[in-house]
Amino acid sequence: MSGFPPSVTATLLTVPPGRPLPHPGSLDLYLLRVPDVRGTALDTAVLDDGERRRAAELAHADDRIRFTTAHLALRRLLGTYLGTRPQDIRYGRETCPCCGGPHGRPTVLGASRELHFSLSHRGDLVLMGTAVAPIGVDVDLIADPAGATELAAMLHPAEQAEIQALPPIRRPRALARLWTRKEAYLKGLGTGLGRDPAADYVGSGSPNGPHPPAGWTLLDIPVDRGYAAAVAVHATLTTPTPQVSRLCPHDIRDTHPTPGKAPEP
Repeated sequence: MSGFPPSVTATLLTVPPGRPLPHPGSLDLYLLRVPDVRGTALDTAVLDDGERRRAAELAHADDRIRFTTAHLALRRLLGTYLGTRPQDIRYGRETCPCCGGPHGRPTVLGASRELHFSLSHRGDLVLMGTAVAPIGVDVDLIADPAGATELAAMLHPAEQAEIQALPPIRRPRALARLWTRKEAYLKGLGTGLGRDPAADYVGSGSPNGPHPPAGWTLLDIPVDRGYAAAVAVHATLTTPTPQVSRLCPHDIRDTHPTPGKAPEP
């Protein structure tokens, strides 16, 4: 079961005002439910022009709220690590390993300390991961059987065989777990789905099957019912069971009080 330490555990924590970088061989994971922040003031001025434009292009109000919540949470989280105001964070991109273009892993421009991060949001869940090594996270809904069949056809042959060996009733959940590992790894690699999903094996870690990509650790992340999630980090973890910190509305709240009103506690 190389590359698959014991399952991650979840606890209810909040982001402190100042946070040290994860130690080498460790990672930090954060989970946020969008419904938990309904009614919270979302300060879109913290976002950059590109983020506001992408949010505005979404057709449905719920999708705009989800996108804004996810990107506000990421900015505030990165600010706690880097000692930077969220609105002052400027993103860049590393070189893509596939084509050499400027659309590889996201980075914080001008950061004084090396910090790798990844963001994923789907449905009502937002997942973020940080490390001092390349990292990718992914969260997804468990697909219906028809959708699961379509996804399975894109996988590595050994992964397809694993899915087919399962009873039909178990395939959608197993596929969701496998697919989130795949996307987390491709995000960590910096290619995203620009790399053929069938090129690498990131399946269940069965001792009888191929091993996960060399140098990478893959973890399933416990999340809410109906979802699957995973993290991939280009490191050997010395902390075998990293925790998932669940964020609360305070962590993305508008920090500028409305004139004439007392600040929220």
